[in-house]
Amino acid sequence: MNFKSIITIASCSTILLTGCSKKLNQFSADYFTVNPNPLEVVGDRVPATVTANIPAKFFVKNAEVTVTPYLVFDGQEVASQSYSFQGEKVRGNAPVISYENGQTVTIPVMYNYQPEMIQSQLALAFEVRQGSKQYALPRVIVANGVIATAAFADAGTVNPAIAPDNFQRIINEKYAADILFLINRANIRNDQLKTSEMIDLNNEIANANAANNRQIKELNISSYASPDGTWAFNSKLAQDRENTTKKYLNDKLKKDNITEFGELTANFTPEDWEGFQQLVAKSNIQDKDLILSILSMYKDPEQREKEIRNLSSVFDQLAETILPQLRFSRITASIDVIGKSDQEIMELFQTNPSALSVDEILYAATLTNNNAQKIKIYETAARQYPNDYRTFNDLGVAQFIAGDYNAAQANFAQAARIAPSEAQPQLNLGLAALVKKDYRDAKQKFGNASNLNEVNDALGTLYLMQGDVNAANQAFGNSKSNNAALAQILSKNYSQAKNTLAGVANPDATTYYLTAVLGARTNNEAMVKDNLKKAVKLNPSLSAKAAKDLEFANFNISNIAY
Repeated sequence: MNFKSIITIASCSTILLTGCSKKLNQFSADYFTVNPNPLEVVGDRVPATVTANIPAKFFVKNAEVTVTPYLVFDGQEVASQSYSFQGEKVRGNAPVISYENGQTVTIPVMYNYQPEMIQSQLALAFEVRQGSKQYALPRVIVANGVIATAAFADAGTVNPAIAPDNFQRIINEKYAADILFLINRANIRNDQLKTSEMIDLNNEIANANAANNRQIKELNISSYASPDGTWAFNSKLAQDRENTTKKYLNDKLKKDNITEFGELTANFTPEDWEGFQQLVAKSNIQDKDLILSILSMYKDPEQREKEIRNLSSVFDQLAETILPQLRFSRITASIDVIGKSDQEIMELFQTNPSALSVDEILYAATLTNNNAQKIKIYETAARQYPNDYRTFNDLGVAQFIAGDYNAAQANFAQAARIAPSEAQPQLNLGLAALVKKDYRDAKQKFGNASNLNEVNDALGTLYLMQGDVNAANQAFGNSKSNNAALAQILSKNYSQAKNTLAGVANPDATTYYLTAVLGARTNNEAMVKDNLKKAVKLNPSLSAKAAKDLEFANFNISNIAY
């Protein structure tokens, strides 16, 4: 035996002693832990971390192992990203595991959620390469099942934004006319009764009295004296002007046979300093800033008048241009215009919808709780008023509620084309995108509708569907919705979630199912069973779901779930 052969034998012996060329043993399930276990849905993904604690003297030095995590369910399997690890004698870039000391390594896992995954196994597959040899080791099951409570996040339940109608059954209109008086006089001159303003006022009062859909709610007289002269004199003068004007109006109403006019009220202002200040501010009078400063410096009326009269060069201009405008009585008629009744609107919609204004048709949709009927009303509105963005937006809202998301999206888009700056179509387009899990477009559209109250629930649901529970809770605020309660359950804020679920205005099967989940997480068996019964009654398909749901693994729900 030559020296070279001796060296070869010695080297081979060394390799065998250090675990370099021996075949890698099977991995044991005890080597692995999974967080979380069982797996949980986050947003629309199933993430987890597998931690491998490789013992000493296990991982041979010339071995390279590729680990592929498979989620096995319902006769199929999906793979997460593969990760490789190598022994100390392997030339490569994978993490190295010590033969002598062993090693702790982590393997991130991620799957796109499918409902069938709730009954599944997380299995690790191992492909080994040692030199020119390749072989597979038996798979190891490291976790069972997926908790899918987060998958209850539902964009379709978020309230889209209605573009409201401006229908008012009673619209109040006001008409006014002024009667000017000469200085220190209270008698009404004939020419003041023939102004176009006064003629129009009298006509409006007469027309309202004759019309079936108009009602004179109130007539008011406000009389004034200009702020020159003593307070006592001006008080009597203003009151005399009030009495004169009141007598004129009463005589006029009697002459025109108008007896239904609500209430006739009258008041007087001895010195109209407020009107004086406004007229001076709008004028081109010299030293008007000085006059305004006097008004701000002195509050006593007589002191004000004295200081202004001291401005002799200015007072003449005031007496000529400003003060005459402050010697008047103003007659104001408050008239209610009464619109169509609910019954009249609905009858016209059935028989002659073209006789309705756009606001009346939009209002008609609020008179029914039947969503199919709402769709018909909004379709009519869109045909008759195709240039009003509200008709298309609100039609889309009704279609969204009906689950016809494609049609809803098309009408939201049309509304946005008509009125690009309006917020409601933008928010609703965001919801349509969110239903299709186009998170980027949804977030952009929600940003265009940041001034709407509805955007908080929309954003909260977006964050929830993306798996950002903290951001979702912040966006939801005090919202009382299934999605808001779900975010609180996922963040383990069970007390607040209970209050939220109790506050949902129209509880549905999901509301009760989530309440049952809350009962399971707080170990309240009665809460689990009572609410599962309510949920299954409203949605029988939840029976099979509950039977497989790991949230209820510790409870006997066989009499409910099957």
